[in-house]
Amino acid sequence: MKPEIHPENMDCVITCACGATYKTISTKPKMGIDVCAKCHPFYTGQQSRVIDTAGRVESFRRRYGLTAKE
Repeated sequence: MKPEIHPENMDCVITCACGATYKTISTKPKMGIDVCAKCHPFYTGQQSRVIDTAGRVESFRRRYGLTAKE
């Protein structure tokens, strides 16, 4: 490796918007992130799904004036 061309590595503290902190090594001493594994819905399992309250079939029937056969 060539001398004096590589950046200096130092301890880094990464802080998430949710308050979680991680320690790692980087070229910067501090970093801030918006989401992490502790608050992202994919990792927490708290995915909010948009639920169509009227339903697609009912919306189609209402739009074209159809009624359900009972």
